[in-house]
Amino acid sequence: MFPAFLDFTALRSAYSRGATPLDLAEEIIARRKASSDPAIFITPVADDDLSASARALMERAPQPNSLPLWGIPFAVKDNIDVAGLPTTAACPAFAYQPEEDATVVARLKAAGALVIGKTNLDQFATGLNGTRSPYGAPRSVFDADYVSGGSSSGSAVAVAAGLASFALGTDTAGSGRVPAAFNNLVGIKPTPGLVPNVGVVPACRSVDVVTVFAGTVCDGIAVRKVMEGYDGRDPFSRPAKPVSLPLEGLRIGVLEPQEREFFGNSGYEALYDQAIARAEALGAIITPFDYAPFREAAELLYNGPWVAERLAAVKDFLSGHAGDFDPTVRSIIEGARAYSAVDAFEGLYRLEALRQKTQAAWQGMDVMLLPTAPTTYRVDEMLADPIVKNSHFGRYTNFANLFGLAAIAVPAGFTSDTALPGGVTLIGPGFSDDALAVFADALHRKAESGMGKDKAAALPEDAKVNPPDDGLVPIMVVGAHLTGMPLNHELTGPGGRLVKTCRTAKDYRLFVLPNTTPPKPGLIREPGFAGEGLLVEVWKVTPEAFGRFVQNIPAPLGIGKVTLDDGSQVSGFLCEAHAIEGAQEITHLGGWRAYIQSRAA
Repeated sequence: MFPAFLDFTALRSAYSRGATPLDLAEEIIARRKASSDPAIFITPVADDDLSASARALMERAPQPNSLPLWGIPFAVKDNIDVAGLPTTAACPAFAYQPEEDATVVARLKAAGALVIGKTNLDQFATGLNGTRSPYGAPRSVFDADYVSGGSSSGSAVAVAAGLASFALGTDTAGSGRVPAAFNNLVGIKPTPGLVPNVGVVPACRSVDVVTVFAGTVCDGIAVRKVMEGYDGRDPFSRPAKPVSLPLEGLRIGVLEPQEREFFGNSGYEALYDQAIARAEALGAIITPFDYAPFREAAELLYNGPWVAERLAAVKDFLSGHAGDFDPTVRSIIEGARAYSAVDAFEGLYRLEALRQKTQAAWQGMDVMLLPTAPTTYRVDEMLADPIVKNSHFGRYTNFANLFGLAAIAVPAGFTSDTALPGGVTLIGPGFSDDALAVFADALHRKAESGMGKDKAAALPEDAKVNPPDDGLVPIMVVGAHLTGMPLNHELTGPGGRLVKTCRTAKDYRLFVLPNTTPPKPGLIREPGFAGEGLLVEVWKVTPEAFGRFVQNIPAPLGIGKVTLDDGSQVSGFLCEAHAIEGAQEITHLGGWRAYIQSRAA
């Protein structure tokens, strides 16, 4: 009745065929009992309580799929409050019983999602490997000798193993991305402040982010959209200010050779190269960039005064319970005592100086594509060298929240030697979360790596991510407004962006209007004319810019609906038919740019 991987499309299809959330609850109970990894959950929801939650949902919303997340099961990292379940942060002596749900959990429940339990983590979310917990170390679903990644270890494994459709993690240094890479999952790391942290045990309060593990980018984004929204109780909560990205010709920054470091893992390096090739095949423009200032910023998170934020989060508890801490976690947090207030300000100055240095890189790229983690390790290797080997995992993740960036980690395939999964992460400007999802989804699909433990699973067509509605107005240009042409600034000046280069339908003709200086194009449609279509560009501009644009168009030109070669219609430049009398026809050249080049020749 239910597939091995519980993606949203499969569950909704099962519900539409007559399955119920109660059926699913029974399936999850059976799967939990059959699980070979006892370290996934710290506190699973009791069997009877899970069934009762399913029945309550069916009473509240009896129509299948009538809520955004109707009957979708999810797990919660155990530093996020769920009413009725203890919050431990993987430290039994710290445990408390929350009276209410964290904001994100409350919103997900209201949308119809079902909590199945609280998951294991690196204690106090301090670590990227998943071994720093008295409740045991969850393992990679592909090889139990290897770490699961952390700190959101149990959350990632629960989804990858088919026990939950999605899970909540948190991400300070990469905890919502590294476990995704090690378990063949998508990891959604929102822009800091987009999702509120009310009811979350802090690690570094100023940069913490609640994240989502899911099988597809579409599923993860759907969850994030339910969770997001300003909450004044979180001092770092911010209203969303969506940032767009080009839909065509996306410039993707990749590592320069001297900045590549995979710690001897040639398999992961090969996966990174393959991901770059896929991105280029999808139409991206690949451009190496200087990663050095980003790497230096990443080092500040653990080797700078930000570690003092971890002490600030638990200082009162630490003063009386030092012996209850994981030894490695304790050594990291107590190391914060070496930093002074002066160090904190100097760290801020250093971060802002590095931010200035990164601006040069951003001038040449729209987003960056990095390895999610440069390598992985067996559990015994990690335990033998817990600080150094853990730091390897954060080489390409630690800077993102310090700089307020959005990120989506996606699977990149499996290594040829160990058959372990690896991943890459697309990182974009703050609040580019929705725009970033479009290319992240396409990149994941091209990897053809399945979802979680189910390597053969096909990503559902219904779960494709479509470009977000950015409120901009599309306009087709055919002449001097093309990229690089004299009037292109009238599009770029008001913040317009290029959507695509394409052709018109075949029955359009192009002329050079007589007595115009500089020369102007005249585009007309002649039904029955059998041409090849004309090269044009589609841009998007604000409604205000579109209005000004239309008002300033001189006769005999105007704006009308133009049919493109794919059958779609868009507003664009057209010419009154009478104006082409005696005009030079240049249809055979294929477009205005070719005409200008012919004049120059």
